[in-house]
Amino acid sequence: MKLVFLGPPGAGKGTQAKYLEDNHGFVQLSTGDMLRAAVAAETDIGLLAKDIMAKGDLVPDEVVVGIIADRIEEDDCTAGFILDGFPRNVPQAQALTQMLEEKGIALDHVLELDVDTDILIERINTRAAENAAAGAETRADDTAEALAHRVKVYEEQTAPVSAYYADQGLLVKVDGMQDISTVTGQIKQALSL
Repeated sequence: MKLVFLGPPGAGKGTQAKYLEDNHGFVQLSTGDMLRAAVAAETDIGLLAKDIMAKGDLVPDEVVVGIIADRIEEDDCTAGFILDGFPRNVPQAQALTQMLEEKGIALDHVLELDVDTDILIERINTRAAENAAAGAETRADDTAEALAHRVKVYEEQTAPVSAYYADQGLLVKVDGMQDISTVTGQIKQALSL
């Protein structure tokens, strides 16, 4: 099964993708992880990405799509894959669609975890306060301000991807505000697992 996960930061995409990977053999593909692996492996596209990243520039969409194209051909992706964190905007979605069509691959579903961003921000505040009270280290981006900014960027740039995939009949919305096991159950039902 070939999937894309959409949803704002903190929606639970990583948690749900990890469940599907562990229990159904779909490989969770993070663009950041794939970029680092391509650079480490010194593939042609990895070396190109390395030069771009060394300058402090963002890796262009065509390079990221090229890395995804290489990665999905690996044996562990035979049972399926989950793109988590890509595409982030409509041009990336269009480039992904074109690349997959050229390979004769079709996405099965695009799952969007639908959440209330105000409640997400409250959760982050609570988690940060609990971590501070316990003396645990808090991630630099684990603040209400950082999350609010990331959510704003998501709403402006990534949310339109939802409409792009809805127009193709691929979008499945899941209520991401439920507890983890309920969300997992909704995803399993949507995917007929």
